[in-house]
Amino acid sequence: MTRGFYIGRFQPFHNGHRNMVERIAEDVDELVLGIGSADDSHTVRNPFTAGERIMMITKSLVDMDLVTYAVPIEDLERNSVWVSHVQSMSPDFDVAYSNNPLVIQLFREAGIEIRQSPMFNREVLEGSEVRERMINDGDWQSLVPDPVVEVVDEIGGIERIQMVSDSDSNGD
Repeated sequence: MTRGFYIGRFQPFHNGHRNMVERIAEDVDELVLGIGSADDSHTVRNPFTAGERIMMITKSLVDMDLVTYAVPIEDLERNSVWVSHVQSMSPDFDVAYSNNPLVIQLFREAGIEIRQSPMFNREVLEGSEVRERMINDGDWQSLVPDPVVEVVDEIGGIERIQMVSDSDSNGD
């Protein structure tokens, strides 16, 4: 049995993440999804809470023939001990998946096998693009799995990200 680990902020979980999970599922029996920056929310960069992201991921992957675990990983401002922090918050895993150069380097230095995957339509399927469309009332729904649209609607996510993206004004 092989268990993989895939870290991301998932702000929000989008079709690129879903495609990455489908690709990883070809290699592993179980997958841990590490929800990075779990302690951050209600900002333009990180608008959703860890719990909301867990809902997005769980509902988006329920139809897959893959055992998944979503675990929150709080930020740690000390890269040299980050991998051990991740390991302390996660079920054991055999291989990690990432395309982030820093994450790749940290796992390599810790002696953990790391695999990269080609990114799917990265120009459009990027969290910052999805969030930008949410802020500007653009078509973000086509970039995420349907269950993510439902979660964002349930939590008032569009109103939230639009509100936190507004700069302070003096009323003029």
